[in-house]
Amino acid sequence: MKPLLDTQEVCTTQRAAEILGISVSSVQHLVEAGSIDAWKTQGGHRRIPLASILAYKGQHAGNSAMSGAAPKVSASQGSPIILIVEDNPMQRTLYQRHLLDWGMTEQAVFCDNGYQALLEIARRQPEILLIDIMMDGIDGYEVINTIIADPQLRPMHIAVLSALSESDVLARGGLPPGVVFFSKPVNYDELRGYLRAACAQFTRDTR
Repeated sequence: MKPLLDTQEVCTTQRAAEILGISVSSVQHLVEAGSIDAWKTQGGHRRIPLASILAYKGQHAGNSAMSGAAPKVSASQGSPIILIVEDNPMQRTLYQRHLLDWGMTEQAVFCDNGYQALLEIARRQPEILLIDIMMDGIDGYEVINTIIADPQLRPMHIAVLSALSESDVLARGGLPPGVVFFSKPVNYDELRGYLRAACAQFTRDTR
């Protein structure tokens, strides 16, 4: 019986995007960053080995971690979903502890890379996104730009949490309008206030 995917196959960026479940621009970013092997034909068309695509998918598409053993909560059950994208395990633990103290643990979904985040965003369409911007592979900028460019995704509260200074972020082109910036180390009182305000707006909008 012939396998569904021949790992010797060579794909276009469009085909790679379909396999990975992300945008073509995200695939191009991964290729340019060296995260996925590729080459260009004489005509200038990019070609990507399927084996390289599957290797990247297997490495980065791990299961998202729900904090604690709490069941998943969807917006339809009356609670907004908070997606937290952070590649530093110690920082994820800190977020987890504070969310537990604030009574928000059951609403949280954690990802440790940008590719996994894009899959979770498409799957769950969270109401609130907390994301680092300096990550290997698909970084926070790429995730945010993908969200904003996709009309099928409903609007969400987006906050960047980064060790970069605000001036560094501005030097890199800044952030899109409406995206909130928190510098690291995070002021957790401010973050708690932001999350509570976003949750309160969700409650008002769903009444």
